Amino acid sequence: MIDAATELQQTEPLTLRERLEAFVELTKPRIAITLVLTAAAAFYIGSAGRFDLPLFFHSMLGILLLAFGVASLNQWMERETDALMLRTQDRPIPSGRLSATQAFLFGLALCILAEFYLLVFVNQLTALLGLVVIVGYVLIYTPLKVRTPYSTAIGAVPGAMPPLLGWAAASGEVSLGGWILFGVMVFWQYPHFLAIALLYKDDYARAGIKMLPVVENSGNATARQMILFASALLPLSLAPYLIGLGGYVFLIGALILGIWYLVETVRATRSRTDRLYRKLILVSIVYLPVYFLLLVLGA
Repeated sequence: MIDAATELQQTEPLTLRERLEAFVELTKPRIAITLVLTAAAAFYIGSAGRFDLPLFFHSMLGILLLAFGVASLNQWMERETDALMLRTQDRPIPSGRLSATQAFLFGLALCILAEFYLLVFVNQLTALLGLVVIVGYVLIYTPLKVRTPYSTAIGAVPGAMPPLLGWAAASGEVSLGGWILFGVMVFWQYPHFLAIALLYKDDYARAGIKMLPVVENSGNATARQMILFASALLPLSLAPYLIGLGGYVFLIGALILGIWYLVETVRATRSRTDRLYRKLILVSIVYLPVYFLLLVLGA
């Protein structure tokens, strides 16, 4: 049901500033910037002492445009389910600030521009990986969210691509270091997104989104997956040290981060309270940029 405030917002014309703000919100800028930071770290590490500043600028701009475009198309595809959930009903499309057509054309234009930019100013491999992100996230993962709880596993792949994009942009290939960072992103996502799903379980159920906490009543399978992936993340996150990509500072810092993430995951799954789910989400948000910062400083 749409409340009176939303109806008023839909009928009153938006100012230019309000419309621009709606388009910015459509791109999920905070998430996009976080992803670009992981790509930037991977670019630096993958440069192997041959850091090319102009190439870095072109790469990050192209990846940023890609992240903006994918986020916009994602919101366009989820406009109906977003309207059913309390946490998303104020997004630009369900709130009426932007039409579905506007959002689709905006997102499509950003994705096309990003792919063209990466192809021309970076390299073919990075553009190809960008296409994998678009297809995997928008055309495969997003539709599957209302069909199967395995969508989380599928979505983890395009969601973990930014380090591969950054690595490929710097080196023109994806070697072992890039795959390790990709794996770190994959494993990191499970406790993070399942904690969000647990926190907003009723919202997801209302919209028919089949996240694992929605389809299983006991919560035991969700807890096992969260602990399993947080446990696997710990040794994998230390792997860059073993192949010479980080020193002792990185090793100690990554170890502390991994233990912290695992402990908070175990605490959250045992208590099953919203307070500790929120804390785990916060820890996960801190983990990612700090981990990649440690990797850059130790490179």
